[in-house]
Amino acid sequence: MLEFDGVGFGYGRQDWVFRDVSFDVLPGTATAVLGPNGSGKTTLVRCAAGLLEPAEGTVRRADGAGYVPQAHSSAFGYSALDMVLMGRARQVGIFRTPGAADRAAASEAMEKVGVAGLRARRFPTLSGGEQQLVLIARAIAAGCPVLVLDEPATGLDLKNQVRVLSLLRELMSGGMALLLSTHHPDHALYLADRAVLLGRDGARTGQAADLLTDAALSALYGVTVRTLPYSDGGTPRRAVVVPYGGGGGKDNA
Repeated sequence: MLEFDGVGFGYGRQDWVFRDVSFDVLPGTATAVLGPNGSGKTTLVRCAAGLLEPAEGTVRRADGAGYVPQAHSSAFGYSALDMVLMGRARQVGIFRTPGAADRAAASEAMEKVGVAGLRARRFPTLSGGEQQLVLIARAIAAGCPVLVLDEPATGLDLKNQVRVLSLLRELMSGGMALLLSTHHPDHALYLADRAVLLGRDGARTGQAADLLTDAALSALYGVTVRTLPYSDGGTPRRAVVVPYGGGGGKDNA
C-alpha cells in the first residue's frame, strides 16, 4: 500500500509546488495523477517513490516501490537485459553479482512486457518507446508490491500504449498497487480507480469516475474537453475528445 498524508513539496516556504495532498493506493488499485505541464506531477511521483523528501506531511509505502521514470537515453552502453537486472539491486545487495534467480526474474519481466527479443541490444540504441518498455520491465523485476510510473506511455505508439495499459491492468489484478502520472485522461479513465488533479487552485483527489468530468478536465487544462461514452466488451467507459477547431478554448464551448 502507498499512502500520502498531508504531503507538500516546495523549494522554499514561498514556492510550493503542491500542498496538503492526501490519498492512498490500495493493493489491486490504480491512482492517476493529472495536470498541465509544470503542475508537479513528476515531483509527486518522485516523492511516492522515495526519490524526493516532502517538505511537510508523510509518505508511507509498503516494502518499497518499483519506479518507472520517463524514458531517457543512458550514457553507458548497458544491454537491455543489464538494465532490467538493475531492478534486482535490492535483492542482490551491495558488492554482489546477480544470480540465477535474479536473471530468471529479469527474463520473466522482459517476457511479460514483450521486450525479450531486445535483451542483447544496447539500451542507447533502442527507440524511446522500446526504452520505456525496458524501464517498465526493470521496475517489475524489482518485485515490489507498489509500482510508481512517471508518464508510462511516453514515446509509445498506439499499439504499445494498449500493451502497457493491458499489462498494468494485469498487474493490478495480481494485487499490485499502481500510482502513475499521465497526460492522457483517456488512460486515467480506463485504468484508474482514483485520481489526483494538480492545478492552479491546488490538489483535488477522489474517485476517478466522479472527478474526471468534462467540467473538471476543461478547467484543469484550460481547453474544452468532452467525454463520450462507449462500450468496451460490455463494460461502459468514457473517451476524451478535444475540439481542436476554433482554438479549443473553453470560451468556444
